[in-house]
Amino acid sequence: MSKTLITELCRQLRLGTYIADSYTEVEADSHEEFLIKLLTEAVAKRSSERRKRYIQQAGFDLMKGYDDFDFSDLILPAGLTPESLRTCDFVEMQQNLILYGRPGTGKTHLAIALGIEACKRDYKVLYYKTSRLVNLLSQAKEERSESKFWRKLNNADLLILDEWGYIPFERLGTQLLFEAISDCYEKRSVIITTNLPFDEWNTIFYDQKLTAAILDRLIHHGLLLMHDGQSYRLQNSQMQ
Repeated sequence: MSKTLITELCRQLRLGTYIADSYTEVEADSHEEFLIKLLTEAVAKRSSERRKRYIQQAGFDLMKGYDDFDFSDLILPAGLTPESLRTCDFVEMQQNLILYGRPGTGKTHLAIALGIEACKRDYKVLYYKTSRLVNLLSQAKEERSESKFWRKLNNADLLILDEWGYIPFERLGTQLLFEAISDCYEKRSVIITTNLPFDEWNTIFYDQKLTAAILDRLIHHGLLLMHDGQSYRLQNSQMQ
């Protein structure tokens, strides 16, 4: 009867089920110590569940661990280390990361791993293949439901655009991508992965003015991370 009542009171207070399920296991020498321990554990439990939810909602294609990434062939900007990068301070500062290198050098791995680390630090993350984002924006425009996507984007702290430049876009796609980047400017961080040098970006956007505007917004508060190694996929291929 007591547990049923406690469960109902927790429900009314929107405290979840953790307190009702675990209060009998808390050992303490005073009422204050009992309450502090119980609430501390409840807060930790809620934080853990929230971070797991952020990771699930980010839309990652696959899970990649930060500890599994090989930094030996990554050229970082001056003053930045793998340890400081992991803190995700760049998200707090609304800085962008441009991960540049040949295909197969770990750009997607690092982007996803950083996204997961950001989720663990209570940042909201959205991950898209760049072409998929453009398709979603085009579809939303046709269906006149753009506002729903922009609300979703505005709720994020970090936007990850993978495989930037793999597929050329028509003018409408370029305009929509420009709108997305502009909407992020000085409001949230963007990570892009690309194998195209900056002077070749106009080959995928076909509009020099929009290309310059996109590039300007990305690099103004941006950091360039150079992946200088050989393709992991080729190195580990069985076709040798």
